[in-house]
Amino acid sequence: MLNQALEYSTAYLLLGGNLGNREANLKQAIQLLNDKIGKVIAFSSLYETAAWGKTDQPAFLNQAVAVQTNLSAVEVLDLALSIEQELGRVRKDKWGERLIDIDLILFGDQVINIPDKLQVPHPHMQHRKFVMEPLAEIAPDVVHPVLGETILSICRNINDPLEVKRL
Repeated sequence: MLNQALEYSTAYLLLGGNLGNREANLKQAIQLLNDKIGKVIAFSSLYETAAWGKTDQPAFLNQAVAVQTNLSAVEVLDLALSIEQELGRVRKDKWGERLIDIDLILFGDQVINIPDKLQVPHPHMQHRKFVMEPLAEIAPDVVHPVLGETILSICRNINDPLEVKRL
């Protein structure tokens, strides 16, 4: 029997939520990511941000997480969505209130475009401080596979007026 080496990728995810015990929900999501997707190798501080898109709702807590996984990006996405459901996520309004949100932001250096399913890198990440600041904390030197710039460089040059407060 041949020993076949498993290939691992680093998946970068952004967690967020603005309902319930926000911090506990993020901690529980990280534990489930570790249990179901792969080893959590880094996570950022917590960041509080006013709601984006639909602003008449409570502030969000966000946190970036790096997970080492041997799953595909689609498998990671599907499991992330099942974790959201397990934690009580109900999808009502786009950009609406939620207990938990788990977005796949980067998957190694892959560029993936599966219409109506998955786009990696996340197509709006470079425009949103609430994504880039936590991500820059854990992956400053990672290069955006489309833009060719480091996460830290993109973060420093972002034009987003929304205040993001590190807790």
